[in-house]
Amino acid sequence: MKPLSMMAMAAGLLMSTAVSAQTLKIALNDDPDVLDPHRARTFTGRIVFASLCDKLVDITPDLKFTPELATEWKWGEDGKTLTFKLRSGATFHDGEKIDAAAVKANLDRARTLQDSLRKSELSSVESVEVVDDLTVAIKLARPDGTLLSQLSDRAGMMLSPKAFADFAQKPVCSGPFKFVERVQNDRIVLERFKEHWNAKAYNFDRVVFTPIPDTTVRLANLKAGNIDLLERLAPTDAPSVKSDAKLVFAPVDGIGYQGLTINTNNGDRAKTPLGQDKRVRQALELAIDMDVINEVVGQGIFPPATQPFPLASPYRNPKYDSRKRDVAKAKKLLKEAGVEKVKFELSFGTSTTAQQIAEMIQAMAAEAGFEITLRPTEFAALQKEATAGNFDVNVIGWSGRVDPDGNIHAFVTCKGGLNDGRYCNPQIDTILNEARSITDEVKRKALYDSAQAILLDDLPIIYTYYQPWPFALTKKVDGFKPYPDGLIRLKGVKFAS
Repeated sequence: MKPLSMMAMAAGLLMSTAVSAQTLKIALNDDPDVLDPHRARTFTGRIVFASLCDKLVDITPDLKFTPELATEWKWGEDGKTLTFKLRSGATFHDGEKIDAAAVKANLDRARTLQDSLRKSELSSVESVEVVDDLTVAIKLARPDGTLLSQLSDRAGMMLSPKAFADFAQKPVCSGPFKFVERVQNDRIVLERFKEHWNAKAYNFDRVVFTPIPDTTVRLANLKAGNIDLLERLAPTDAPSVKSDAKLVFAPVDGIGYQGLTINTNNGDRAKTPLGQDKRVRQALELAIDMDVINEVVGQGIFPPATQPFPLASPYRNPKYDSRKRDVAKAKKLLKEAGVEKVKFELSFGTSTTAQQIAEMIQAMAAEAGFEITLRPTEFAALQKEATAGNFDVNVIGWSGRVDPDGNIHAFVTCKGGLNDGRYCNPQIDTILNEARSITDEVKRKALYDSAQAILLDDLPIIYTYYQPWPFALTKKVDGFKPYPDGLIRLKGVKFAS
């Protein structure tokens, strides 16, 4: 089959890679950033890590914790010690054994590495102690009801300590597939790790991840047989997939959200009416119709969001869902703030859906007095610019976490690892840190309600919609099950015979 002309780059890269009958080809929405779980922040990076790096624990499709490198765990009576029993015989891709010393080295690196983005996730950890070869105890400075959830993601991924120094270039991990090569913005190639503790559950010799930001090109590649599976199908393409006898549409409700992060305190670009006056931010939110974004771009599968907790979360407060577009009120707020026209740059990743939403926000906000310049940026570069404070407003996406803390703490606490706008309110820190230390759902919800009352007034983040995960795949792929966290798990997945 000849590749379609519009897919020359994507198809060419696949043809240039040695592709066997047992190579699974996956198209990603964008190119991952650094392939180091402690430094990484992109969602597509997490998709790659799901095959490359095992974690201490994982989750089930119904969001329960399940063993992975740890076979069991137990909390101490005071809630300040979490002890793990490790799987015997598990090894890293370089043949080194996965033991308690390796786990300690990983957690210490994640907590202390200068540019680690996992620091806030593990801020409660006081020390990590090796009890014996297969037992490790995590000592906490305070009870932390979020820790197990953090260890089911990048903070709990195990990297070979011998590879720490050059990990981003030559990642040596612990998952069912090991690293072969990466060509930036082109491909990431993994091959089956035959010595994996559960190797028999994985059926592909190779997995090739291909970033294809254009949704039309991504779907065309799927239909042409150049890829086998894609993540984040454009909602407008769902009818086309459903009507194609060779394809499968596999959506799942997610636990994350999309939104706008406003630079309120990160360098000179925060010194604007939008960054310094909450009334201007409130006016911007009132100028945007989230229902229209859902109807026009989302085709009904982008539920409007007003808070970081998704529809199924017990921590979501329905009283905040009444916030609707009101251009007249938005204009009034701008007048009260002493401005009539507000200019700012809206940065977003170079994907079709992000472009469509950015253009809609630009048009809607113009009616209230906002003049928005659009800045499409390659996604990994966008993340670097955000950290450096080189932005006014960023379109952000968060894939979501099982525990509510994962959807809020890192984004709005003063030293949060994902707080690009550097919003800082000590009262918020106090509330969210207390919520971390409580396991009672009712008490935690009361704290999150208190935090939201402040945050939805200050608006360092404007939420736009809850993120679904619409996958599309060829019918030859058998056994694929979508998870609410949007990650692609290949256990039991194979080509139909």
